[in-house]
Amino acid sequence: MKACRKGFPAPQTSFSHYGHVAVRLVLILVMLAALSAGFAQAQNATASSTLTAQAPDASATSTAGAPLTITLQDALQRARLTDPQYRSAITDLGLARQDRVQARAGLLPNLNYNNSFLYTQGTGPLPATCATTTNALTAACPNSRFIANNGVHEYISQADVHQVLSLTTLADYRRSSAALALSRAKAEVATRGLVVTVTAAYYGLVVAQRKYATAQRASSEASRFLDISQKLEAGGEVAHADVIKARIQAQQQQRDLQEAQLDMDRSRLDLAVLLFPDFNQDFTVVDDLQTPEPLPSFAEVEAAGKKNNPDLRAALAALAAANHEVTAAWGGLLPAFSLDYFYGIDSNEFAVRSHGIRNLGYSTVASLQIPVFSWGADRSKLKQAELRRDQAQVELSFAQKQLLSHLRQFFNEAETARSEMESLASSAEIAAESLRLTTLRYQAGESTVLEVVDAQNTLTQARNAYDDGQSRFRVAVANLQTLTGSF
Repeated sequence: MKACRKGFPAPQTSFSHYGHVAVRLVLILVMLAALSAGFAQAQNATASSTLTAQAPDASATSTAGAPLTITLQDALQRARLTDPQYRSAITDLGLARQDRVQARAGLLPNLNYNNSFLYTQGTGPLPATCATTTNALTAACPNSRFIANNGVHEYISQADVHQVLSLTTLADYRRSSAALALSRAKAEVATRGLVVTVTAAYYGLVVAQRKYATAQRASSEASRFLDISQKLEAGGEVAHADVIKARIQAQQQQRDLQEAQLDMDRSRLDLAVLLFPDFNQDFTVVDDLQTPEPLPSFAEVEAAGKKNNPDLRAALAALAAANHEVTAAWGGLLPAFSLDYFYGIDSNEFAVRSHGIRNLGYSTVASLQIPVFSWGADRSKLKQAELRRDQAQVELSFAQKQLLSHLRQFFNEAETARSEMESLASSAEIAAESLRLTTLRYQAGESTVLEVVDAQNTLTQARNAYDDGQSRFRVAVANLQTLTGSF
């Protein structure tokens, strides 16, 4: 290769430079193409994920348009969140639990750290007699005007361990434990009472819906019978009085249908108040009255009632709390002992050491408080506690007798309701068959219009009685379980 002239670059060098630039441009274009493809794939993936995410939303929207289906267990769970009486009992339980924590803290040593600065006005210039060291240390030559303080500047920075020992604090802790047991029992009473309330409202709506369906069938049957009587009158087979009676029956059934609609709406509103915080009426309930639960024997019910009855536990806990209250009142008549242990700084300078002396130190104060005279207040508190204890004993005795009475009463109610269900079901079937046969006999001219109307009314009453009987059994079982718990 020939040498180039001075000051000009070699041709090879120039071509090599442009070649590098071209290579870099190609690489940049390739990277841009790759990024564009990746971005397109990302957009496609995002679009597909968006479509995938939209599909459940569409189904959820279609599902959200349907009424909410609620079982009895769902209704109980919802009612526990919204019922004010139940929430009040749960709140009282939480308060009682915190009361016991506070009472237990009163039995244990407490630790506090105190920091104080005391300033006392100085005496000013001292007389000449206090100039000597001997006189300056005497009481006649103080360094502050208020002798209650230890100097013009006093710094206090110390920990205090405080302990109180008395019969009252111990009795208060035991009373708080009994009060906690009482609150637990009352919360259980509220829980079981809520079950009865929700069960009655829930099956009240189920029965109201059944009665509405029965009223619809009765109205349809009355309209069909009116059509039959009109056709028979047109054929000269019955008198016009039969048509009038059939028309009156059809109008009555239409009014009964309106009343059934009103009762169903009222039952729905009552249940909605218990279940929803926002008063939602767009829901349906599950009709499970066809599967009645078994009923145990009275011996099993009595044993469960004596063991698991919350009212009895509440009465026992109330008596225990009253007894501890009497003990606490007696504690007010006895001496109380307290102990304080201080460790830290109580010095004229805020320093660990000053003038070669270590300022950190400790002191102990023990106190014995002996009650002497309180104008009869302590005796009055004791009398009040004894009166509450006597009342608690009376309430416990009454709760025991009431438990035995309610056990027998609620068990008989549930047993009777269950035994009547088969009879009520049979009566409804017989009434339906009677209406069918009576209508056929009327068409054949063998029965009167009054017999047909009576058969229609009897069928409606039998169906309603059967529905009421099934609901009555469920509510009776719920009442019985307020005394025994679930079985």
